[in-house]
Amino acid sequence: MTTHLTPRRERWLLLTLASIQFTSVLDFMIMMPLGPQLTQLFDISAGQFGFLVSAYTFAAGLSGLLAATYIDRFGRKRMMLTLYPLFGIAAMACSLAPTYAWLMTARVASGFFGGVLMALSQTIVAEVIPFERRGRAMSVVMTSFSVATVAGVPLALFLASSFNWHAPFLAIAIMVSVFALGALKTLPSLKGHVQTPSDDGSAPSILSNLRLVLVDPNHLRAYAMSSSMVFAGFAVIPYITLYLQANAGFQTEQIPYVYLCGGVCTLISARFIGHWSDRAGKDYAFRRLALLMPLPLLAMTLSADLPMAGVLVVSSILFVVMSGRMIPGMALIGASADPRRRGSFMTLNSAVQSLAMGLAALVGGQILGRDGNGHLTHYWMAAVLGGGASLLSFALASKLRLHGAAKS
Repeated sequence: MTTHLTPRRERWLLLTLASIQFTSVLDFMIMMPLGPQLTQLFDISAGQFGFLVSAYTFAAGLSGLLAATYIDRFGRKRMMLTLYPLFGIAAMACSLAPTYAWLMTARVASGFFGGVLMALSQTIVAEVIPFERRGRAMSVVMTSFSVATVAGVPLALFLASSFNWHAPFLAIAIMVSVFALGALKTLPSLKGHVQTPSDDGSAPSILSNLRLVLVDPNHLRAYAMSSSMVFAGFAVIPYITLYLQANAGFQTEQIPYVYLCGGVCTLISARFIGHWSDRAGKDYAFRRLALLMPLPLLAMTLSADLPMAGVLVVSSILFVVMSGRMIPGMALIGASADPRRRGSFMTLNSAVQSLAMGLAALVGGQILGRDGNGHLTHYWMAAVLGGGASLLSFALASKLRLHGAAKS
């Protein structure tokens, strides 16, 4: 069920999907460096801030579970042009939030509408791009993470410092309105997957379709790998800003350099990792990066005594390895889906990832404490937990059966 596009249309499609991903990723990521401001403004603890981060991911997980019941009944373009503007409205609601409760509610709405966007983008890539070129295509879409860190987060922090913390969310809402117009022109309809009524006029059973997705052992292995892959990073990542300011003495104006350096490095490395995974094999590339992941995770949580340059090196390596795993990892997960139920599979996968992110941020927040000097404590324990999850994803990757290609 592959739609053939001209090279020019394919490039525009990938750029459109990357733009949509950029706003979605930025909306999620900007909460983390805003942590010190929000904890002070709303007088909340690190654990309560963890709930604020988790609210987005748990809502995204719930949205994915619900979307899995209907996503294969509509064209991909129609779904995208419905959910994406609603996501923009939720971002606008975040920009208007006067209280912690309002912001929590708006973050739930953002997660609910934005949680399906990543799965929908990855599903479109899997349906349009042949497997042998999917690593490179996925690297284009995944550069949205790099651009969000190298440009989006520093710019958003500049807006927050120049105006207030509401400004970044207003900027996201404006960008969504622009990119939605681009999606209207560039996205193919992709209706070949739409389930049609049977001979007796009845539509395929929603529960039956979900059951077929969930009883497939290969799908369950993919979900286990997917959840452990994202859990590994998000036990540590949401608290980097709090840690650097509390333990390493970073000033507010120095935090953007962490995201700027990390973003530049991932922007450069993403394309190389995409080509490498296509040449060496997605399984090989992912397992090497997953095996490496525990080292920069632990190094990040023990970097408080390093000079600023050393912290930037450690954090940049962590960003490169963490985002790099996602390129071959998502290609593997997309290829493990039964093509007849790929939309439902990928949407459920998005839900699984969102729930794993939320759980990781929640657990990480509960592990952390503060000593008498205000320093964060036990951060290294979150890294150990994340490293164990990464090793689990390493083991599970070799168990997947891929559709349309033999593993290298």
